[in-house]
Amino acid sequence: MIVVTGGAGFIGSAFVWKLNREGRDDIIVVDHLGETDKWKNLVNRKFADYLHKDDFLDMILADDPPFEIEAIIHMGACSSTTERDADYLAENNYHYSCLLADWAARRQVRFIYASSAATYGDGGRGFSDDEQGIGNLRPINMYGYSKQLFDLWVLRKKFQDRFVGIKFFNVFGPNEYHKGDMASVIFKAYHQIQKTGQVKLFKSYKPEYGDGGQMRDFVYVKDCVEALWWLLANPGVNGIFNLGTGKARNWNDLVDAVFAAMKISAKVEYIEMPAPIQDQYQYFTEAKMDKLAAAGCPLKFRSLEESVSDYVTNHLQKHDPHL
Repeated sequence: MIVVTGGAGFIGSAFVWKLNREGRDDIIVVDHLGETDKWKNLVNRKFADYLHKDDFLDMILADDPPFEIEAIIHMGACSSTTERDADYLAENNYHYSCLLADWAARRQVRFIYASSAATYGDGGRGFSDDEQGIGNLRPINMYGYSKQLFDLWVLRKKFQDRFVGIKFFNVFGPNEYHKGDMASVIFKAYHQIQKTGQVKLFKSYKPEYGDGGQMRDFVYVKDCVEALWWLLANPGVNGIFNLGTGKARNWNDLVDAVFAAMKISAKVEYIEMPAPIQDQYQYFTEAKMDKLAAAGCPLKFRSLEESVSDYVTNHLQKHDPHL
């Protein structure tokens, strides 16, 4: 069995989609559905069973899962960059990951986990995934710090030689619909345009960036799961890797692509940024992708315009937008 934690979430359910496309349905989906709409991400998918994350952890701690585990794809976490409960993030994102990883190491089970570009903080220390420099990073929100804690734990245990950690940059695409405020600007822009004919973007508070000129490495979820599939199929490749396109684009480019996909003339209003996030705001992110490329991963990324067009026309404008 392939276990996908966070398997009903955004990237996790997209990876289940990819596994299905590769003929795999011997999948255990692990998640916490609660009262969210994440369950809708599973409706079109084929898998062997669903387990609550606490029940799965109990099986691991008892060392008695009732099925053979080939690999754990650990995408499960609270991904809210504005979550204020630091104890919750430490327990859910860090300690839970340590327990799973420790078991996987003892049992020699393939373990691929989600880190985050949020570990890079304001970007002042660069975006290199060289493991020697990871300890020097300074995240600027607790979510990023929870991911940094686990990366450092992996390095301290020297598990980077047998595990894969993925520092996801700004991922967008189908199956993010349950994420609320954490959904991508593409998703939000599409619905703003439908409702008002325009998009609102935050003003810039740094003179080197014009309004809407803040830059991100936007990467399509369908490209991300191709990389995850390759890593699963190549167990000799291990380490902590960035996953982005390697090319930063600005918010104006992004919303222009949404307007173009919707065949509507662009109209943007620049608004004040809420005070609580002004000191946590990243003005520039861009993944250095040399390391994953050097490992042999065939990195083929759609352009921003191609990705947004596919997302809008083949998902957001469809009756069922899910993968």
